[in-house]
Amino acid sequence: MSASHRPGFHLAIPVDDLAAARRFYGEVLGLPRGRDSDHWIDWDLHGHQLVTHLVPDATGPAGRSEVDEHRVPVPHFGLILPAEEFHELAGRLRDAHVAFVIEPYLRFPGQPGEQWTMFLRDPAGNALEFKSFADESQIFAR
Repeated sequence: MSASHRPGFHLAIPVDDLAAARRFYGEVLGLPRGRDSDHWIDWDLHGHQLVTHLVPDATGPAGRSEVDEHRVPVPHFGLILPAEEFHELAGRLRDAHVAFVIEPYLRFPGQPGEQWTMFLRDPAGNALEFKSFADESQIFAR
């Protein structure tokens, strides 16, 4: 299935502070805001619907998984971006003093599935991964 024919997804995540979510997702990540209320905000995540729901007693991260000698936070979500957008976002995150869980690095260099990746947390502790494949047709390469 080509990128232009992928169905959109909807993901709802808990946050404990809507103002912090508004700053992070709207200002730092630069996502357009959709509908909102006193309890949730819709975000346009590159054509996908991401909803930050106010859940004051939300629990923290579930765990970590070993990948390439890194402890990857699980669960996590994110986007596959073109290389230029990936590096632009990494710079914007650095400029905003966002702490990386895993700094941007090149995974699987010279192998099928070669990709840049980075992990971070939003202000509520939700883990995000952004990545960029050298060849997007190898997303599922073995």
